[in-house]
Amino acid sequence: MLDRLQALAAPCAAILLERGQSVAVADGSTGGLISAGMLTIPGGIKFFRGGGVLYSLKGRQILFGLEPKAFTGLRAVSAPYTLLQADGIRRQFEADWGIAESGSAGPAHPHGIAAGTSCIAVVGPGVKMSRMVETGSASRTHNMEAFAKAALALFHEALAGS
Repeated sequence: MLDRLQALAAPCAAILLERGQSVAVADGSTGGLISAGMLTIPGGIKFFRGGGVLYSLKGRQILFGLEPKAFTGLRAVSAPYTLLQADGIRRQFEADWGIAESGSAGPAHPHGIAAGTSCIAVVGPGVKMSRMVETGSASRTHNMEAFAKAALALFHEALAGS
């Protein structure tokens, strides 16, 4: 699996290194796989600022440095929610780019989100992008990998277009 993630992360890392830019990642249902993909690239210390796996409200407050009221009215696994997370992780780590993922790998999500559903967001210089991903699968491991791959692909799209 890491080889597949590395293949998607390598072009992102090359662009970041060429530009002297950095990234921070808020992994959700991916369980750290987005970060792991980025860290398969030698020299990651030059572009990867850090991040975390987000699995609780307390973790959300610590990782993003936002008061709970910042999330009032936002639904998990939605574009506004993940865009706020991507911007929050970017600011907290003083990175040029932030990536966030929120989803339901399966079998159940506390808010009733269907397994195989994720929202990914990327925020960077002049860029705010989000994308919904629906795998149609109930396989937790399949979904985790699919979400991480989609996040790295969206990140590359954002970098290439900026």
